[in-house]
Parts: sequence; C-alpha cells; structure tokens
Amino acid sequence: MNLEQRVAIVSGAAQGLGTAFAARLASAGCRVLAFDINPAVEDLPGVTGMVADVSRREDVEAVVERAAGMGQPGVLVNNAGTWKRTPVDSSWQQALDDWHEIMDVNLKGVLMLSRAVVPHLQQAGGGHIINVSTYYVLPAKSDGTNPPDTDLYGASKWGLNGFTDAWAKYLANDNIKVNGLCMGAVDTPMLRGLFPDGELPAELGAVMQPADIAEQMMELMASGRSGENVGAWVGEPVSIGTAPPLHMKITG
Repeated sequence: MNLEQRVAIVSGAAQGLGTAFAARLASAGCRVLAFDINPAVEDLPGVTGMVADVSRREDVEAVVERAAGMGQPGVLVNNAGTWKRTPVDSSWQQALDDWHEIMDVNLKGVLMLSRAVVPHLQQAGGGHIINVSTYYVLPAKSDGTNPPDTDLYGASKWGLNGFTDAWAKYLANDNIKVNGLCMGAVDTPMLRGLFPDGELPAELGAVMQPADIAEQMMELMASGRSGENVGAWVGEPVSIGTAPPLHMKITG
C-alpha cells in the first residue's frame, strides 16, 4: 500500500517512541496527526500535533474527526501507554486505582481509537494498525522479562494480543493489516524515568534507539504480514525476521 499522502495517527507521540514513529511516517510521505496529553506534541516538526487523552471517548472522536479532515486515513499506531509498579499485595483501593489508570490507557484507549479508525480504513480499501506492546509477551531471552511487581502492566500488554489476533483475522478481507511491536529496552524518557538520576545503568547494555523501532515498523508494514507480534531485543539486529509459524504468531 502506498503511504504517500495517507493520514497516519500516532498516539502518545510527544516523546520517545511516539515521536520517532510520527517522524518516520512523515518522512514516508504521510500526513501525520500526532497526539498526546503532553502539550509538547504541538511543537513536533513536520506533523500536526494535538493535545488529547486516548482514555477519553470524546477526545478519541475529536482526534479521528480531525484526522479524517486531513485526508484518507491509512495508518494507526497505538503507542500511548503507561507503566507503574503494582505489587500484588497492595491495598484493595490502590489495586483498583492502578487498574483504571493502566487499563484505561493501555487497553480501553486502544479499543476506542482503533474502532473509531477502522471504518475509515475499510472505506479507504486497506491500511495498517500497529499495537505497541512489549517483549514481556514473547518467550524470554534474558532476565527481567515480566517483573513480578508489574502484573497490571503485563496483563494490559497480554490483552493487546487478543486485539491483534482477532482484528487481523476479522479485517483481513478489508486489506487491513494488524500487528504488534514487542520490544525490549529502548532509550526513551519512560525508561530513563525508572532510574533516579535518569541515567541508564551499564548492565542494560547498548539499549535500542527509537529510530530503530520506527524503521522496524516501516519494514513490517511493507512486508504485508499481519497478525504477528514482532520482537526486538537488546544486542540483536532490529528487524522483522522471517514469518513465524501460525501457532507462534501471537505468543512467540
């Protein structure tokens, strides 16, 4: 599918991976609508920035309406996400508050934004939905996968598998490709924010760069493949690799 002049929507685009996705799609000729709750998104060069909250239905509808006014939608990147530690023995109220905070963005936001965009992709004769996940949902290659105090974040990303799998199958006849990007440590403000001084510890190694994951996204869309979780690991080439067997598309 030719992306030239198609509209691409990128959520959570004010920094890190979202900014890299928006910039790479713009360089491919897309008209990019980038949105975030962070007003810095309005200052991104080469794209249209918009302040909006993916967890609010009215904001999602406003985003899609504005995108449709820019041209024919062709790409949706569900990048917005939130992360926090959620110990299993936290209080009932804390657990419920954390549930809403994480699931409203990581799952409900993906549900609302995707369902709002799908009719436009169907009308256009095809497109791409990219769900930004984590290597937590892939077979572990190193320590640190699925930390024990991130149960809600992990559950939200495993939940994305259901969306990716079902949507890829349901939308196949509409020429809409749906995939997940499942990466390990990437040098983003979110990752650096996990450490008190913002410095990445040496034991993480040479973490991946947002631009590398954005290039992987472009490679994946060009491949025409659908219904996959595509991994990226620190210390390995960032590429889509060969297509996995059917039974490993989502969990391996």
